[in-house]
Amino acid sequence: MITVSDNPALWPTVNLYRRYSYFVVAAFVVLLYDWALTFGQAVELVWRQSWSLMTFLYLGVHYLGILYAALGVLDSAPTISLTDTVSLILYVVRDWTGYLTFAMLWVIIIARLYAMYQESRKILITLIVTFLAVSIFNGANTVRMTIHTSGEALVLSSTYQCSIGYPEYLLFLYSISWILCIAWEALTLSLAVWIAVKHFRELRLYSAGGIIKDCFTVLIRSHVVYFASFVAVSCLRLITNFSPHRSTGHIFLETQTYYGLLQLLELMQMFVLGPRLILSIREYHARLMADHDAINDMVSIALQERVHISTGNGV
Repeated sequence: MITVSDNPALWPTVNLYRRYSYFVVAAFVVLLYDWALTFGQAVELVWRQSWSLMTFLYLGVHYLGILYAALGVLDSAPTISLTDTVSLILYVVRDWTGYLTFAMLWVIIIARLYAMYQESRKILITLIVTFLAVSIFNGANTVRMTIHTSGEALVLSSTYQCSIGYPEYLLFLYSISWILCIAWEALTLSLAVWIAVKHFRELRLYSAGGIIKDCFTVLIRSHVVYFASFVAVSCLRLITNFSPHRSTGHIFLETQTYYGLLQLLELMQMFVLGPRLILSIREYHARLMADHDAINDMVSIALQERVHISTGNGV
């Protein structure tokens, strides 16, 4: 069903939707810029390396992000005409893409913590059980959202929009999902910080602990930045979900700005900082190997010079 209206009273709403589309396009541009910026690193550190589970997860998160952002542009652009069915399909696909992305990012975090805890089975079982519990709850909510969501195409003053509707209780369940995600992310950050502090204290007793300490520093730094961005996105999500303007049906500039910032930060958190959980440690490993090769080359040159000097003296 398509609703057409040229009522001048709706012009402020049209302008707000247009501002929101600017945020969505800006997020897409940022994502493409990051893809171009890290393309050389991805080729060197991912594509040309031996393929593993982390390789597939990195590529999955990275390129699902481009799909996610592109669908957002198609869905929110006021100059692109879409039927209510197509708009609903785009919304559902984006919703499931976000769910799959979070699942892959959490698998990456589990693998990092499993390595940091020296392949401890207790830690692995704890993380997998909590991961499955939260993921099943989130997946059930996503299924409910897919079944009960409806879409309506709008043509307001020659601009095209789509209004998505769903029962109020789904919004409450969706907020619970975000709270559970925050709790799981806080758990993983606490585990990462605890084991890092423990290793830093132990390494003070050893003179050769610099490499391990630097590795843990890289792991913690990328994890803390990712967690901070996740908390920011989650807080904005809860603010928009429980906004009093949402229940009254009135849209204000402040609320729409929150939605726009949410789209921008959400894309950066999932598809820019998320892949860097893998890229940062691979970059550190590559730099470490390069330094090791350079030291070996210097030792080899020094040995050759010593042999040359000894041979010359003998002559």
